[in-house]
Amino acid sequence: MLGTPTLSLIQPALSAFEERMREVLASKVEFIRLINGDLVGAGGKRFRPALVMLSARALGIHDLRELDLAIAVELLHSATLLHDDLIDDASTRRGMEAAFRKYGNAVSVLSGDFMLSRVLKILSEHPSSLTAEFAETSMRICEGEVLQFQVASYRDYSMENYLEIITAKTAVLMATAVRAPALMIDAPEPILQALTTYGLEYGRAFQIQDDLLDLTADASKLGKPIGGDLREGKATLPVLYLLETEHAEEVREILARRASEEGDVERVLDLAHSMGVIQKSRREIAARVKRAVEALQVLPVSPARQALEHLALAEAERAL
Repeated sequence: MLGTPTLSLIQPALSAFEERMREVLASKVEFIRLINGDLVGAGGKRFRPALVMLSARALGIHDLRELDLAIAVELLHSATLLHDDLIDDASTRRGMEAAFRKYGNAVSVLSGDFMLSRVLKILSEHPSSLTAEFAETSMRICEGEVLQFQVASYRDYSMENYLEIITAKTAVLMATAVRAPALMIDAPEPILQALTTYGLEYGRAFQIQDDLLDLTADASKLGKPIGGDLREGKATLPVLYLLETEHAEEVREILARRASEEGDVERVLDLAHSMGVIQKSRREIAARVKRAVEALQVLPVSPARQALEHLALAEAERAL
């Protein structure tokens, strides 16, 4: 996901990020150290920290403050993953056994809480506007997670609910990643609004692409069976489009039984191809990427701005 031009621009900062992350996650409790060690060792894509760093550079920030913000964003993200894996009964995370399966539910949840406490410690050393930003983002993430369960339970499938879920669960944190440097320097409102639009639209495009891949990707490359969302009763964008066709009742029944019958996922995939909703979903991704890139035009031209544009544009072509 992080292409060569982007990596070359922030590689030294990413290396410093990994070292600083180990320092921030230090604990005298062995189980917390082990979970944190797994987290740092597994790495992940680190594209949220990259968003912080690129936003900082686009705003002319070239100091250690960007590391604090990058770590706060990544720790908030990682804490939500620890909690999500337990909620979703996941088997693995980043190619490793999920923490709650390895160490137990209580240890996993409390380790996530430990990460959140480190976020608070970091933010205490920066302007209060950043604390408010992260608090609001944390609240929205929780609301998005609960709304997703509510929609599946009530079978209240709608485009409005779907967009609220993907905005809250994914896009708001990406917006915070690019907004945080601007808040730190009290940037003008037009700059803050541009970065907000970029983060939200890029984040929505990212999640729609993830949801599309859950249905259409090669299972061997995805690392898990396709159709996971269907099996959890989640109506993602391609499925919502199918609910607007003459096959709506059949698709609703598959959602209601959570794709529990043999051939259910394959049937939805066949319908997605035949009814053109895969291409329609891709057009929606492209439209949101376009809005994200356009929002950045108020920023001065720079390698960092161009890298932010490249990240968003690459989303439309992402295969995993």
